Amino acid sequence: MGFSKSNTRGHGKGTNEDLLSVLPDNKPWYTKAHLVKLHFCIASLMMFSSANGYDGSLMNGLQALQQWDAFMNRPVGAWLGFINAIYWLGMGVSYPLTVMVANKFGRKTGVYIGYIFLFTGSLAVISDNHVSFIISRFLVGCASAWFGNAVPLLINEISHPSYRGIVSALFMCGWYVGGTIAAFVTFGTRNVPSDWSWRIPSILQLLLPLVALPGLLMVPESPRWLISVDRVDQARDILTTSHAGGDTTSALVEYEMIEITTAIQMESTLADASYMELWKTPGNRRRLLISVSLGIFSQWCGNGVVSYYLAIVLRTVGVTSVTHQTLIAGLLQVWNLIFASAAAFSVDRLGRRPLFLASAGIMLVGYILVTALSGSFAETGSPGTGIAVIPFLFVFFAGYDIALTPFLTAYPCEIWPFRLRSHGLTITWITVVVANFFNTFVNPIALESIGWKYYFVFVVVLVVMGLTVFFFYPETRGYTLEHMAVIFDGENAAPPSAETAQRAYSVTEKGAKEEFSSTLHEEKV
Repeated sequence: MGFSKSNTRGHGKGTNEDLLSVLPDNKPWYTKAHLVKLHFCIASLMMFSSANGYDGSLMNGLQALQQWDAFMNRPVGAWLGFINAIYWLGMGVSYPLTVMVANKFGRKTGVYIGYIFLFTGSLAVISDNHVSFIISRFLVGCASAWFGNAVPLLINEISHPSYRGIVSALFMCGWYVGGTIAAFVTFGTRNVPSDWSWRIPSILQLLLPLVALPGLLMVPESPRWLISVDRVDQARDILTTSHAGGDTTSALVEYEMIEITTAIQMESTLADASYMELWKTPGNRRRLLISVSLGIFSQWCGNGVVSYYLAIVLRTVGVTSVTHQTLIAGLLQVWNLIFASAAAFSVDRLGRRPLFLASAGIMLVGYILVTALSGSFAETGSPGTGIAVIPFLFVFFAGYDIALTPFLTAYPCEIWPFRLRSHGLTITWITVVVANFFNTFVNPIALESIGWKYYFVFVVVLVVMGLTVFFFYPETRGYTLEHMAVIFDGENAAPPSAETAQRAYSVTEKGAKEEFSSTLHEEKV
């Protein structure tokens, strides 16, 4: 095993040269048992994002069901907004706690806490009291917060560096796996002549997290977190097993250990990390701008109207059949899954900035046409004009899917250093919660009051998004998590080079690895 720079085929354009020089071979991951197992665990973790997607699609379907509408006393306006927004309140209350647990007790602990909330919330819908349904949504929102913080951190920090960009972007695609299942379960139960038409889809929120449980039990703890709490040998064992197939002389493991350990030592420990640090340096202030703006754009670009109030939107353009409404909702989720997954697999080939900019442009064109056609339908009542809105809703979501879905968690996890990664991701999620709480509460009131004219607000937001991405969002393709600091903090923040790892590997082969450690600090200085 050597360090030849020519040994680069098969590893993709998103891998930097330092990393390429320590990768052992060109064989694809599915030919290596240790990577097959690792990716099975990561695929299981991706299912946790289905909780959010299931909820969004579920509420669309339930609002189209007469049985649910009657059970909830036919909610409209502010009351309907509150029923949807209580889910986001549960998330907002939980997120500050997720940071403390993730940093003190590890990344996996928060996932287990999320199970407790999800199980309790899913069973609460059995009650005949509509208040229990609202409490259920609050508890499911709490579960989503625990999943939404812990799981993206864990995926980013255990992934093989050659595939991290793709698998981290795939996490939020699980939103549409859950959304698709919820949409078609609701479609299938729409004619059940009792409250079980909506209780069955509500209880099945447990389905995908239960399927994910075996993978969660198998997945290792984050090696980066283990190093941060001085469990270095355990971290090395995990990297050796998961990334190198048990090869104790792996140059890749040496490279990762040096890079991660040095970066964490430079950042100090997690014990005194605080939210105040998020705006102390120019680099962190730029990261903070990105984290906050990404959370806002993900919810205020117009998707919130369609995600939670598709039935209302369809009724405004003349689609009143429950069968048609639930079928369109299901097909939209499949469409979203296809485009979001395709974008996630392309992140290292196309880059982050091109996908963000294309997303803003496609959504803007789609929303302008939706607004124009909705206005025309309101004036003329032409069925053809109303139906024409539907394909442009699909165009809009194709734009949303190619960036705002895969990058909502992947981009914040990439840009923040380990010390503040959980804090930075939480800031994005809290921004999402605040924006969505506002949206889900205000959208039905605005739609009821001014109808299609409300869409003009989102056209303006999409223009602002395009400008913000162009001026402030950097390209992160080709950087490891530790090397990402160079983009924001300058070359002095760079981790050890491939040559440093090569020297470490050479010494390791001689059985004197400890001799190298004394030179590391000198090289960084």
